[in-house]
Amino acid sequence: MDIAVFAKAPQAGAAKTRLIPALGAAGAARLQRQLTLQALRLAQHFCTGQMTLWCSPDTHHHFFQALHTRFGLRLCSQSGTHLGTRMSNAFAAHDGPLLLIGTDCPAMETGHLVTAANVLCEGHDAVFIPAEDGGYVLVGLRCPQPRLFENIDWGSASVMAQTRERLTELDLRWAEPATLWDVDRPSDLARLATLEGFSDFAQRHNN
Repeated sequence: MDIAVFAKAPQAGAAKTRLIPALGAAGAARLQRQLTLQALRLAQHFCTGQMTLWCSPDTHHHFFQALHTRFGLRLCSQSGTHLGTRMSNAFAAHDGPLLLIGTDCPAMETGHLVTAANVLCEGHDAVFIPAEDGGYVLVGLRCPQPRLFENIDWGSASVMAQTRERLTELDLRWAEPATLWDVDRPSDLARLATLEGFSDFAQRHNN
């Protein structure tokens, strides 16, 4: 099955901005780099089809070019005014079932991807892994569903709840096989530091 990874360039001051108070601009960018590498290693281990890295703001950053060489993956630029449009465009660019993940969920494992892929293979229209903060860290679709991503309050705690409403409105069959946590705020860093390879990102101070 094909998999798409959404990633932001690890530019100091522009990456993981909500973590800058705890890590500094350079530290937040370094974390973005490490999270992206982990997400790609996970995707590569799972992927049986095409793996695509959807880059923001575009594919030109030297980090993305290095990843293209290292992983042999396809690079595409994210396009759209908000996350929903960008995800919809990514699904529209692929044929057949597709899993899409970001880079903010280091707790995700191969088993989560396998389970999500099986959900689609069993005939569901969609699969989601919600995040504890109200969003989601994985979405998979059997075919593009552009209306699914319309009129969602992206970045809010109601993303998954609003998405469930939209799924119901569209009469789509979906499953949520797991719930995971992601790394968005300084309060997430203590848990991140317990994972192998991320001990350097312990929270420096309380916020």
